[in-house]
Amino acid sequence: MAKPPYTHTTWQVKIGREEEFVERWREWAEWSREQGLDAPALLLRDLENPQAFVSFGPWESVAAVRSWRGRPGYQERVARMLEVLESFEPRTLEVVVSR
Repeated sequence: MAKPPYTHTTWQVKIGREEEFVERWREWAEWSREQGLDAPALLLRDLENPQAFVSFGPWESVAAVRSWRGRPGYQERVARMLEVLESFEPRTLEVVVSR
């Protein structure tokens, strides 16, 4: 049985915009759940660099990830996130080892 893919994003937030980013990310995650995110996504913050965040979550399939990224609301939400970001790096990952 194939393991579900994960999306993983590294977010670098503009100084002073961290709380605003967290609120926008929550909205992004709620919308993503409706698009096929298979379980609650996690948002983690770097304790040594408070503008650095990482998020990840499992998806039903790679096709669901592609569909999510192709939806009209996706680009709108990316644009909204970019307002508070210095940069972001999205990835789609596969599970290689699970113990």
